Amino acid sequence: MPGIASNTWRPRQLIARFQNFYSMIYQTVGGMAKKPYYNFETVSQMDHDGWGSLAIVVTVSAFIGMALSLQLITELSFMGLKMYTGQVIGTSIISEIGPVIIAIVYAGRVGSGTASEIGSMKLNQQLDALRVYGVDPLKKLVAPRVISAVIILPALTFIGDVSALIGGAYIARFSGNQSPLVYWEQIRLVLHPRWIAPGVIKPIVFGTTISMMACYTGLSATGGAKGLKKATTHAFVNSVILIIVLDFVLTKAILYIMGYLS
Repeated sequence: MPGIASNTWRPRQLIARFQNFYSMIYQTVGGMAKKPYYNFETVSQMDHDGWGSLAIVVTVSAFIGMALSLQLITELSFMGLKMYTGQVIGTSIISEIGPVIIAIVYAGRVGSGTASEIGSMKLNQQLDALRVYGVDPLKKLVAPRVISAVIILPALTFIGDVSALIGGAYIARFSGNQSPLVYWEQIRLVLHPRWIAPGVIKPIVFGTTISMMACYTGLSATGGAKGLKKATTHAFVNSVILIIVLDFVLTKAILYIMGYLS
């Protein structure tokens, strides 16, 4: 079965794909509360997803914070508002840029790898072998990856946010000649539920979405090496599209719940 991002968009096939996708979600979530529990696979996956992505996240986030700080200092200086650089950077990084960028990095490194790994197992009939021995592939392969993403992506997002803020502080100090005390005081003003809530909720939703999409496209892989290539590509492309769409939906929902939108 091809992935969602297929060149074929016939209504019946599209509905079938969505049905299979949500059926996988239902079975995976429902099976998490039942034995057996694959704790070793979950911890191993968390180690792979977390430590393996840490260097990339820190590097990407730091340079994003530096670039954003450099641009803001240049623009705000013309308006005499350079002292607000930290507040603008903090707001942007914590509530929007941080969760989205780290989720995309996670989808590129972990999501694509997951789709490739599971897709390869399916094409090599390893999933059928698991079923022969009475092992549910959804519990052994999908559930640990979903649990790992829900835990690891928020942690990576926090680390990425800190890296971006430190990178912004470096540029504000040495390129904008701004006092670190002024910068970090502006950051402190941003530590409000209005900005923190999106930064906490979004990574959890994004992690669930990326892991589910990656596992689904892997389980749907067909057609040998070419099919595996398509599954890996679809896992990343579909995840990025869903991240962007969900970012808007979650932002509006959170602001509405908190009373900032009517």
